[in-house]
Amino acid sequence: MQKTTPITDGIYFGEGPRWHDGRLWFSDFYSHAVKSVSEDGDMRTELTLDDQPSGLGWLPDGRLLLVAMKERAVKRLDPQGLVTHADISHLTTHLCNDMVVGPDGTAWVGNFGFDLDATIRARATDVLADPPRANLVRVAPDGAASVAAPDIRFPNGTVITADGGTLILAETLGGCLTAFTINADNSLGGRREWAPVPGTCPDGICLNEHNQVWFANALAPEVVLVAEGGEVIERVETTQNCYACMLGGEDGKTLFAVTAQSSDHENAGGTMTGKIETVRVDAAGAGWP
Repeated sequence: MQKTTPITDGIYFGEGPRWHDGRLWFSDFYSHAVKSVSEDGDMRTELTLDDQPSGLGWLPDGRLLLVAMKERAVKRLDPQGLVTHADISHLTTHLCNDMVVGPDGTAWVGNFGFDLDATIRARATDVLADPPRANLVRVAPDGAASVAAPDIRFPNGTVITADGGTLILAETLGGCLTAFTINADNSLGGRREWAPVPGTCPDGICLNEHNQVWFANALAPEVVLVAEGGEVIERVETTQNCYACMLGGEDGKTLFAVTAQSSDHENAGGTMTGKIETVRVDAAGAGWP
């Protein structure tokens, strides 16, 4: 089994990694910041905000979109500063999380559906086994928001295939990756289980050129590569639990893993245990993000 090598630390809890303009961009929840890092570990802060940022993406004209978790909104970075692109609070429950932005600027955003940390502390295993369902939200390029798909068990990491025809998302508390056909009007149809991944909690995901998905297993120090149907192709060991991943680098074959000692907000928000780790893989990234 391959193992990752940390390239930088000094992060509270990273999420939403995206390869963009020669650097890995990511959100650091408890720094209230969007940061970026080069392949050799040079880190910088790109912007700060009065919220916890999560999912990241870019409109076709290059403007950054980011998810404001607590406000439950998608923000847009205009020349004059950060503005609200879409208020999605009426379509979501508790914190918002990951997002993928497609080639036309349509964004797809997940949310927790309930208070995860409180449920874990209460040891409410029945709730975790059958969690409240949540919506996947679609945000049009003009900011109009609507429900894209209901009844999802913690919609989280999301990718779009290179042909633009399929959306795959991680149901973190469903132990599976779920796929939809993206119709011409950007509605979703043909819902199906793309890959069962029992015994794991798939968090952030990314797609390679063979239409295989790397997923961060939030329950373990690993990133797992699966094919449609659920065959495990490869496992990569990380130094601590992994919560997100992204393919990037000059040739698209550097796998970035975002890790931390814990996802609990009291623990993760109090100590900078977060790291960005890397390993070289055989197949380059594809699709979106």
